Amino acid sequence: MLIAVIAACEIGFWVLLAAGLATRYLLRLPKAGMVLLAGVPLVDVVMLVAGVIDIQRGGEPSFKHSLAAIFIGVSVGFGHQTLKWADRWAAHYLAGAPRPVKPPKGGAERARRERAGWFRHLLAYVVGSGIMLGLGVLSGQGYDALLGPAWTWTIVLVIDAIVSFSYSFDGAEPREKEKQSV
Repeated sequence: MLIAVIAACEIGFWVLLAAGLATRYLLRLPKAGMVLLAGVPLVDVVMLVAGVIDIQRGGEPSFKHSLAAIFIGVSVGFGHQTLKWADRWAAHYLAGAPRPVKPPKGGAERARRERAGWFRHLLAYVVGSGIMLGLGVLSGQGYDALLGPAWTWTIVLVIDAIVSFSYSFDGAEPREKEKQSV
């Protein structure tokens, strides 16, 4: 049952996002579009509530609970940025706004963006792992099944840190041509 809720929530995220942007730019109803976009985080609340209910009804902690926690963590860490990115491109394609600026391919600005992305990843990790731990406590059955994916995620987070912070040591500035196109 929880897997179906997770799938429905992921579909719901993209449906609400598309509906909000279409309402905002195609129908030219910006306030109604913002209401739909404001509903996007509620999808995560539904997923969290479904996970808690499943555990309270005696569901054994498993990968599906960890998956829900990971999705919620990623939404918290990257959701706002994803909405802003989608809004800029929708404004460009649907309302004639200027094309969004491409991020720099090098230099201090690129390094700053990469570090900021890693900190968003860290936030996602902390939230997701915290939910996994909370579900483990709530279940009274331990954390073993829930924290398995967290170990893999930890490795991914460390690799992301190495890559993201490596840009801080890249002294190369973007080429002149890249500066002009940005």
